[in-house]
Amino acid sequence: MLCQTSLTLTTMATAVLLPPSTPSDYHRIISPTLKVSNDPKIPIPVGILACQRDPLLRSLDTFVVATSVSQPVAPPAKKSAKKSVIAPAIPSDPLLEVILHDTVIFPEGGGQPTDTGIITTKANDTYWEVIQAKRHGGHAVHYVRVKDGDVDKALLAFSPGESVTVALGQNGFDRRYDHMSMHTSQHLLSALLETRLELPTLSWSLTSYPSPCYVEIPRGMSPEEIISIQNEANRLVFEGRRVHVEVEELDRAQEIPAPTLESGRAVGKALPEDYTGGVKRVIVIDGVDRNPCCGTHLPSLHNLQLFLLPHTDALSRSTTTNARLYFLTGPRLISHLTSSHNLVTNTAAILSCGAPQVPDRVNQVVDERKKAEKRLDDIEAELARHLAGDIAKDLAQTANGSVYKKHIHRTDDSGNVLGFLSAISFAFNNLMSSDANPYMVILTSKPSSQTSSSTTIVLVFGSDDKKVKEAGEGLKSQLGVKGGGKGLKWSGKFVGIWREAKENSALEDLLSRL
Repeated sequence: MLCQTSLTLTTMATAVLLPPSTPSDYHRIISPTLKVSNDPKIPIPVGILACQRDPLLRSLDTFVVATSVSQPVAPPAKKSAKKSVIAPAIPSDPLLEVILHDTVIFPEGGGQPTDTGIITTKANDTYWEVIQAKRHGGHAVHYVRVKDGDVDKALLAFSPGESVTVALGQNGFDRRYDHMSMHTSQHLLSALLETRLELPTLSWSLTSYPSPCYVEIPRGMSPEEIISIQNEANRLVFEGRRVHVEVEELDRAQEIPAPTLESGRAVGKALPEDYTGGVKRVIVIDGVDRNPCCGTHLPSLHNLQLFLLPHTDALSRSTTTNARLYFLTGPRLISHLTSSHNLVTNTAAILSCGAPQVPDRVNQVVDERKKAEKRLDDIEAELARHLAGDIAKDLAQTANGSVYKKHIHRTDDSGNVLGFLSAISFAFNNLMSSDANPYMVILTSKPSSQTSSSTTIVLVFGSDDKKVKEAGEGLKSQLGVKGGGKGLKWSGKFVGIWREAKENSALEDLLSRL
């Protein structure tokens, strides 16, 4: 499985039922020679860590094997933003890299983000924050924040052989439970997609809580296919299918490379290239799936009702068109249902109706809004013709053979001020005959309430394109209007407070000099 990075939880739903402990047959060593070491000087490799043997275990007494000061690494090359979660940020404070004999803090891998937690050094009864954990080869490395920047004191506290307690804490366990819920459900979903619809999982992403996670598949799915997979998954959930882990020594020579599609893209189900732990770990959902994975998984499908979003997002590439299928389960599904219910309830209150009537009431509001917008458009068109008629009448009454010049300033809070001013210019041009006197008209429109970021729209139109362009250049240089135009029309925006005494006076002066 592909590995993604970590997430930050905010409020975690707690309405879940857990067994008091992980069943004794959850972790099964199927090789007669593989043992979990009891030597406190030897780190247990990733694959048979306590967090992987017993995913419900919250704390563990263990020993320090090795400690070093963490060296800051160069930031990775900037990549395009993804929806997948990112690991907790490594602070600028000094950090230690601590390897323990065993741990309940899972190091990121298998598509599952890192855990966070606490280490208590027993010699001085001091708590130390674990920012994240990573797999280095086959070892779990804990990144521990140094207290008060005292590196020497921290190194002494984490001397090899020191006795410590490593724990998830409540926040860490809530985070872990969310990860396990989504990860176990992803195994179930991927297995059903492959066996029922021959759709292999190309990748999956554990997104930030409480967003839906997704699997990437080679094609989109019909609503009927999505419903059938969801129903089958929940049938297995209601049956409470058990989950267990089988581990044995890793023999790289016997490992089969991940299958690839015609495009050359790997489908997954292969161990990472840099994994050197020597342990092969397979997650088994009874009667459903067997899949190599190093992540933590719940011992049962109970409480994991799976909800698939009823659509897939297409991802077009040069050679293929893949799709993402989004899903929710466990705490994320509870959060989704709670927030959805609250949204519907609040919407129903706003619309003064019951929740079941919300769709009909919304349709009614939308229809009324469309009718109101149509009526507004008709009224604005009529008003534009009326204003254009007033300008044309004024031009006819004052015609003396010279260029007619006019500035009209308005206050308008509509959403399309430029559209309305343009309608006036169109209506005016339609009223002008070929032998009409030459003219130059400038329309400005400001909002009723102004701030330093307010926008006043300016529209210039006339009978001489050179004069229109000259007017536009004057507006730019003298009033700071930004805009442009072509032919007999020029438009722009003035940002700031349009003070009629100042800006109108400057515009009238500009108009008189054209």
